[in-house]
Amino acid sequence: MRLFLFGAGYSARGVAQELAAESEWIGGTSRSADQLKTLPDFGIAPYRFAGRDDDVATMPLFDVTHLLVSIAPDQQGDPVLDAAGDTIRNNMPALRWIGYFSTIGVYGDADGKWIDESAPRLSDKRRGRERIDAEDGWIALGNALDIPVAVLRLAGIYGPGRNQLLKLAEGKARRIIKPGQVFNRIHVDDIAGATAHLLRQKANGAWNITDDEPAPPQDVIEYAAGLMGVQPPPAVDFDTADLSPMVRSFYGDNKRVSNARLKASGYSLRFPDYRSALDHLWQSDRWRGRGPLDAPRAMS
Repeated sequence: MRLFLFGAGYSARGVAQELAAESEWIGGTSRSADQLKTLPDFGIAPYRFAGRDDDVATMPLFDVTHLLVSIAPDQQGDPVLDAAGDTIRNNMPALRWIGYFSTIGVYGDADGKWIDESAPRLSDKRRGRERIDAEDGWIALGNALDIPVAVLRLAGIYGPGRNQLLKLAEGKARRIIKPGQVFNRIHVDDIAGATAHLLRQKANGAWNITDDEPAPPQDVIEYAAGLMGVQPPPAVDFDTADLSPMVRSFYGDNKRVSNARLKASGYSLRFPDYRSALDHLWQSDRWRGRGPLDAPRAMS
């Protein structure tokens, strides 16, 4: 396996470490000079990619067998498709699988109901529509090349260094109450595990990468506070809360997203709910950002 990551950020770095032992070589991109310096510590050969105007000709893509894309689209479209689409079509003969990190935000609001991958993509938000267009672009490219494209729709991502335990410790946690509101979540270790699982299967089509238990956000904060032995922050009514337009928009989508297809494919979640994940983060002291997934490793 020769794996290339367009966007070697938090989740993609976990995938790289999950597949390190199976890979002959892993390369990845970042637009951040500081992050590029750290990618070799995670076994990733670094390449700068800041957007559609960048030249990908210097990247060693010819022998790449697996491609994972985790760069978000914008109002102009998908920057990776725009910059590298022709290269992928015409100059990557070894390519046999593409994974695309999308989001469950493409489903829009379902009024709290359970939905799966067969649900229509009905997002009425600009970011959701951009994701839908990007999904379609990658699927069309896979069809043209006759290779599988797995569209991995991620729930809210958390893990070491990104969790409610840390927010409580930093005094940044807010307990916003909107009756009936639930969110799905996914631990970064399960993003890595599920992506590797689907890659090995050369999976095709849409896959919800979520936990088992969509839950109200205040329940997660209260559970985290209980683990730490601290008082949760005061409850704040959603209607009167001082929230940015983006955060308020996020609360506009209320749905319970099923992961049944992923589990039926043979994947077992490491952290099926927020309680098991927060328990592990707290007990292993990984909540600050330390742990096996985050430990630097030498680049082969």
